Amino acid sequence: MERPAWAPRSIDVSVPSVSRIYDYYLGGSHNFEVDREAARRAMEFMPGLPKITQANRAFMRRAVRYAAGEGITQFLDVGSGIPTFGNVHEVAQAVSPGARVVYVDHDPVAVAHSQAVLAGNEDADVVAADLRKPQEILASPQVEQLLDLDRPVALLLVAILHFVEDEDDPYAAVAELSAALAPGSLLVLTHASYEGIPLPAQRAEGAVNVYKDIRNPLIMRSRDEIARFFEGYDMVEPGLVPMPHWRPETAPEDEDPYAFSGFAGVGRTS
Repeated sequence: MERPAWAPRSIDVSVPSVSRIYDYYLGGSHNFEVDREAARRAMEFMPGLPKITQANRAFMRRAVRYAAGEGITQFLDVGSGIPTFGNVHEVAQAVSPGARVVYVDHDPVAVAHSQAVLAGNEDADVVAADLRKPQEILASPQVEQLLDLDRPVALLLVAILHFVEDEDDPYAAVAELSAALAPGSLLVLTHASYEGIPLPAQRAEGAVNVYKDIRNPLIMRSRDEIARFFEGYDMVEPGLVPMPHWRPETAPEDEDPYAFSGFAGVGRTS
């Protein structure tokens, strides 16, 4: 397989990546045929996957605008993925010029492309790190230089926690990141679930098995299990809800049925 000029030499272009598969669902160009093939296999079982990713991005933008409107000027986006239209720094800095953003991802393509997109932006940077190692994120030079953890931060965990298996204790990782945040900080989160998917769970499981086959298991959690990530936070209205129901800007009934797959919420530390 020919390696595109934008692909870091360190990556294996024959192995699918969830970041690049997500990029494909969003209509991006930073993916390989191996990623597109995995995405198409998953879509055979769950054809609405692109609609789910679009709903994730739309929620993220609404939540960032909400946070900026609440006076938060610092954003830590963990599992940020490959930049596409309407990134966190673009949304936040449009509302609050000078807002500071640190992206975090462990996919080399996501990191390399983020560095290219952020070139010349002194208020945003990217860290190559993993959610499962919170201290590496918190101790990174980028976080130390750009974010003042003594002031409120919006911590974004959008479409990332469902790729962290129970044995890696995602609840502990979220709690460790949360413990570093000042009062008034926000947790912005989405998570996949069988609840709300307009398909029988057995059919949706076929798509889940595709991710298992590429060694990036997709962990579908219940609403109650997802709510546990917000322990220590006060939920912002309307609470933990399907993505189109969180402070919608258009009528939810006009959304594609797949957009209601999984849950989204924002919590505030006190």
